[in-house]
Amino acid sequence: MIRRGPVVVIGSINMDLVCRVAHMPVPGETILGSDLVTIPGGKGANQAVGAAKLGGDVHFIGRVGDDDFGQRLLNGLRNHRVNTEHVTVTEGVSSGCAMILVDKKGENSIVVAPGANHKLTPADLDAAQDLIGSASVVVFQLEIPLETVRHAVNLCRKLGAYTILDPAPAPERKLPRDLYSVDILTPNQSEAEGLLRVGAMGRLKRDKRSDAKQIGADLLARGPGAVVLKLGSKGALIQDRGGYIHHVKGFKVKVVDTTAAGDAFTGAMAVALAEGRNMPDAVRFANAAGALCCQSFGAQPALPTRDAVVKLLTGRN
Repeated sequence: MIRRGPVVVIGSINMDLVCRVAHMPVPGETILGSDLVTIPGGKGANQAVGAAKLGGDVHFIGRVGDDDFGQRLLNGLRNHRVNTEHVTVTEGVSSGCAMILVDKKGENSIVVAPGANHKLTPADLDAAQDLIGSASVVVFQLEIPLETVRHAVNLCRKLGAYTILDPAPAPERKLPRDLYSVDILTPNQSEAEGLLRVGAMGRLKRDKRSDAKQIGADLLARGPGAVVLKLGSKGALIQDRGGYIHHVKGFKVKVVDTTAAGDAFTGAMAVALAEGRNMPDAVRFANAAGALCCQSFGAQPALPTRDAVVKLLTGRN
């Protein structure tokens, strides 16, 4: 049973430097891009803003640098009604930045310079213990130090807070076992494969849906209460430790940019669960938010409103 309370997001805040390209460059290739823009982003901040735009009472725990980007990022969160009481301005450190290339198909390639995000410490979480203890859902990702994520997981377990871990970006090394002791793990296909160190699903001979179920089962064996495997346009697959398996269909939309689609999904699911929805309904709500996010360029500007999600869910024009 999820208690009533705010959605708390612990994570990264970045300024995204986004450039459109005809195709992704290969090693050694120089290509011309267009429309370079700076857009507030970061997986944590995207999820917080996404949840707030859907009507959630959202609080953020993170760090920005003492630079121009930092002030813009703070203002962006506040303008979307995200509470920033526990966002610390870090002296002598730059704010996190992400260099993002988006091709004509809407697919993206991202390089992140963490900056102040890697200064977020367990002590920052301890200072926000009262807030975390009051939360309905706590969300975190992997763009902050792993020791801080581990502390967040353990602190939430101690305080009885419901937890969602979005294991992104895909880890370069094996995750500590205690990071899996969350209520929900929400990887996409490539992130799940990275966690399990398996080959690309597209290269396997078995049916992809069966492979997704096996991947979910393998991840469940590591400790989460449930796995929600994000399958892009195919929706999402829910599996839990009680043996429940359910595929929730996705929504067909014209894809412009997939940059924040996964963040829109996670933020929306957190809001839906905080409102008391059951898991299938929460995932369908999240699928709609993720799909709508793909229709616009950029990260936070593309995150949908509550009205847009409801219209898609109900088939209204």
